[in-house]
Amino acid sequence: MSILTSPRGKVEVVHCRRTESQDVYCIKSLIRKFTQKLFGKLNIIYLLEKANLAVTLCNDKEEIMAHASFLDYPNWNVAKQDNWVPVFQELDSEIPCTPLNTLFMHLFVAVDEYSMGCCKEIIRTVFKAVPELHFIFLIVPSYMSLGSTLITVFDQVGNIPCLTYSEEFAVHICHRHNHFPQLHIRRARVEDHDDLMPIFMRYDTILKETYGDYFLAELIEAQDEENHAVVCEVEGKAVGFMNVCSRVDLPLLHECFDLGPFHGLCVPHPDDVLEPPQEYSVQEIQDALLSDGRDSQKIDKKPQEPISLEVTESIQEKVMEEAASRELLSAVHSITSSEMQDKNFCMISLPHLTPEFALIQNFVKIVPFNSCTLEHDLYVFHRAGLLKSINIRLATVMDTSGVEQLVSTLMLNKLILEDLTRFNEACRDPDGTPLQAFVAEVAEQIVGIAVIRNEMDIEYIRSHYNIEDFIYFSHHQREEHGRLHHFALNPIFRHYTKFFLKEILRLGYKSCLYYPIYPQSRESKFQNPYAHSLTSALHYLVPVRPRRQIVYPLEKLGINAPSKAVSKDPPGYALNHTNRKLTLEPKITVNARIVVVGASSVGISFLETLVFCSHLKFNNLTLISTHGLPGKKLLDHEKRKFLASDHCFNDKDYALMSLCSWVNVVVGRMIGIDRAAKHVVVSNNEIVFYDHLILCTGQQYQVPCPTGVDIRQHLTNREVEDSSKQRYTGKVPCNLFIVNDEEDCFDTLTWIRNNSIITEGNVIVYGNTIDTYTTVEALLNIGVKGTCIYLVHPPSDSTITCLNNHSVESAVEDALREAGVTIYRDALLAQWNQGLYPDPIHDASFTTPTKPFRLHCSMFFSFYEKNVDYDTFKAFNDACLVYDGRLVIDTNFHTNDIAIRAAGSLTKFSNRYYSNEWTHRNFSSKEIGFQLAAAMLNLFDPTLEPMTEPPADLDRLIPMYKGAKIQGGILPGSYHYLHIAKPAIPTPLEVQMAQPDFGSEIVTGSAKHGTYFRIHINKYKMVETITCLSKEPFPASNYICLFGQHEQALNNLCARYDDNLIIDFYSYFTEPWCMALFHDRFIDLRKELRQIITSKEEKDLPSMDQLAQMIEDDEISLKEKPRKYLQRVFEETIYKNLVERSILDYLHYNHYHLPMYAWPGII
Repeated sequence: MSILTSPRGKVEVVHCRRTESQDVYCIKSLIRKFTQKLFGKLNIIYLLEKANLAVTLCNDKEEIMAHASFLDYPNWNVAKQDNWVPVFQELDSEIPCTPLNTLFMHLFVAVDEYSMGCCKEIIRTVFKAVPELHFIFLIVPSYMSLGSTLITVFDQVGNIPCLTYSEEFAVHICHRHNHFPQLHIRRARVEDHDDLMPIFMRYDTILKETYGDYFLAELIEAQDEENHAVVCEVEGKAVGFMNVCSRVDLPLLHECFDLGPFHGLCVPHPDDVLEPPQEYSVQEIQDALLSDGRDSQKIDKKPQEPISLEVTESIQEKVMEEAASRELLSAVHSITSSEMQDKNFCMISLPHLTPEFALIQNFVKIVPFNSCTLEHDLYVFHRAGLLKSINIRLATVMDTSGVEQLVSTLMLNKLILEDLTRFNEACRDPDGTPLQAFVAEVAEQIVGIAVIRNEMDIEYIRSHYNIEDFIYFSHHQREEHGRLHHFALNPIFRHYTKFFLKEILRLGYKSCLYYPIYPQSRESKFQNPYAHSLTSALHYLVPVRPRRQIVYPLEKLGINAPSKAVSKDPPGYALNHTNRKLTLEPKITVNARIVVVGASSVGISFLETLVFCSHLKFNNLTLISTHGLPGKKLLDHEKRKFLASDHCFNDKDYALMSLCSWVNVVVGRMIGIDRAAKHVVVSNNEIVFYDHLILCTGQQYQVPCPTGVDIRQHLTNREVEDSSKQRYTGKVPCNLFIVNDEEDCFDTLTWIRNNSIITEGNVIVYGNTIDTYTTVEALLNIGVKGTCIYLVHPPSDSTITCLNNHSVESAVEDALREAGVTIYRDALLAQWNQGLYPDPIHDASFTTPTKPFRLHCSMFFSFYEKNVDYDTFKAFNDACLVYDGRLVIDTNFHTNDIAIRAAGSLTKFSNRYYSNEWTHRNFSSKEIGFQLAAAMLNLFDPTLEPMTEPPADLDRLIPMYKGAKIQGGILPGSYHYLHIAKPAIPTPLEVQMAQPDFGSEIVTGSAKHGTYFRIHINKYKMVETITCLSKEPFPASNYICLFGQHEQALNNLCARYDDNLIIDFYSYFTEPWCMALFHDRFIDLRKELRQIITSKEEKDLPSMDQLAQMIEDDEISLKEKPRKYLQRVFEETIYKNLVERSILDYLHYNHYHLPMYAWPGII
């Protein structure tokens, strides 16, 4: 915040922020004729799209006071975008301007009364935001004066001609030192203590509490050959302090951290063994850092010592932190050069929860080993990183040997060299795709390489990814989109990564770069033929969310179908992106160790939400899971799945997320939690430390515990003690299958193939859940005879069946009988192998309400009851987490430990809410995961508004989520099944329909014939439930979009159904008119239309929303029906035109997805 005073004495409190798209209208209103003469006639939206940095100055009422746009090349076409440096060096050779330290002002506007103060405040903010920036150039026609505002900050350098027409332009410059404090850095003295102590106390009091009031004076006084302290001062006052020590425990660092990228901090030797690792961790895949330290040796021209310089403390006041972090490092090397001239590395270790400050952004974070027990992160900086002579340019043939040496230890080095050769020979691929290669050069040595191609699939990217969250697509030419294929940069210069990317965009005449990550197949490490070089720039790109796609009835649409570029289905990939606007926008780094236990839909949704926060960078996300990340494509699409689906995520969703690029994965089972030490113990005795622990293990099917009764005694269920809650502790039979995830499905299929079960042997499927039906269908599909399958239903505690629909159940049972499957009901497992050794199972005995029976089998599937895994329960119990049948949480997901949160079917709400019937199990798992992440983001995201405490009475209410609860699968008879419903306490369908406020149900087709489609419309005419049972596959993702829609939005569904105009819903929802309903942005259109209706568009009339409320309150006496009156007002006022314009804009903007709609101008 700053205070501006106008010449008339008016005061405004102002602050600077990044310019947003909604600022365009206000910026245009500030443009004067003088502005156009200085900068030319500009398209403001286009300028903001191409600007590297756009800054808006606002007052405390968020009114825009001023704006300025800065680019990395000059305006008025006085020099080529990729070759302006020689022009300006020739203009004034004493100005050392480079692409690293220079920006050009392309626009400045301000409120006239405050223009001078606004200009100075923006300039100061720009220098503060870009530490490397030293010069800002302003180019205007030579006959124009700068005016009274700009002339106060810019000085003329000279004139240069325009490239396109004969006119000269004046070049003006603004220097950093005129607007930002210059720091004097010197050795620390004891008398600096009084200036420095307030700075220490502002950040932390631990040092004072530990070492006493005068610890700083003692530290300064203790300087010797191994310990040095420096301060930076402004106007004689110390404002920053750094203490360095050359004593480093290198063996400990080697034991805890992977120092390979820096050659182990040792002197390179010809006998060193430099081989690429055989196994690659997730972090190595992210970073792909070079493991050869010889590059730094060539730059220094000095022998290195295996000793490093360690920063033990770094407390900086804001002015120093934002201005001179690298200068402070440089000064340390220069001031201590006589004592430490042989030191090449500087290290700093920080607690995980320390916010990342400006100094750390110049360091490289070192990847810790899994066995690391230190509670600090380690950062390393090399002396050569102080060099600012880095030059990015197009590669030449002469660079080949340098690139070969640079990438010699990378996994895809051959592909990089092949692309470099193609560029040097033809600048394009054999298929004609333009290709560009760039190198980073320092001291005549190649330290980086990047290869890009023109993005030839940009229509597919626009239609399948939310790229328009970051750019206005129409303001970027097709040739301005590029795909990053390879990127490698010596880790010494990793802090120049964003500069490297910015230069690629400038030199390559690009405005956007895309980097795809293809999923790894099970068979190979690389994704041929789609493999891209692993990039160390990944953390500087933003992940782009995939878009939900419409499943089009292509044959029915014919020529009105989308183009093949949109409707094609190539191998899915996760997309990462950067553009000119993002090159100078830093991410907020979060180093907190967030550990998620369980790869359930809740856990995956939680991680997805964090990963796709584009302005945050989570460095320590860890997932502990029995089988690692899901989505390995173990089963082909045509194979029947043993388990039903909740339609939260599928294999393609996992491929489009690429969580493995951002999340460390520990394969194993959690067996213990140490709350005091804050770590989790995994089944392989590995320890995983956490700052925040997220428990999302869910519930799983468990090994059933037989009652143990001998059926020869002819006991009934009533006479048998219930053992369903007991834990089975005996030998688990090898042919007992507890299927909980896709890995279990794959292992089961493998076992079946290896043991000839398809041709011989009986199979028992035991349970009451929908998974029993999907498993029977899967067995029938792979060739198991129906006469060899026994479906055994145990007694149920509830009157609600898993399908809860008599029509569907009847059709499925008829299909089972036709297939020859034998069904037993109310049968309780008594014994395996008549009580003898159970492994393997040869037969199983059951009791019933009447007489018992025994079945021979070769396989036994149990889907009896889901519960919390015993190891998981024991971990909770030993850690003293409150457990009451399930893990107890509050409404903000907290357990009784503030550092441990939990969500999903694993949990229940505390009894103080008096809502035992409602648990997370009643809601959508994907929505629960999103809400959990939203609760966590309040801890890390400074851009969010602070949460307000709810009123005391509302604190006792549990949150109610609105997302649909979905289940689906393929049932016996090859019936494709889908059920979509609002979250609710399970109730028999007959009881629901008997309620007076039930609404109505409309049904087409019959379950028996596989054409069943049921829709429940509630009393508010909203779609509340959808049930489908079909012999043919159907677009489930389309039907999910119908949930929550008003029946009139479905083309007056009820009226058409009542008039017998709808015979088959499956056909009805493939008609062209409804494609917009399935579009991913239709919900945005609804919100926009709602906003129009509720807003007051005409001064003399209330809004439509207010008008409806007045009719409801009898404030208006009508001579006609309220509906007719509202419709007449709507049509006679501006609302009708606004709504029509909004709908047409929506269709026009999304025409690539919705070409089946016509709008004015195309007919």
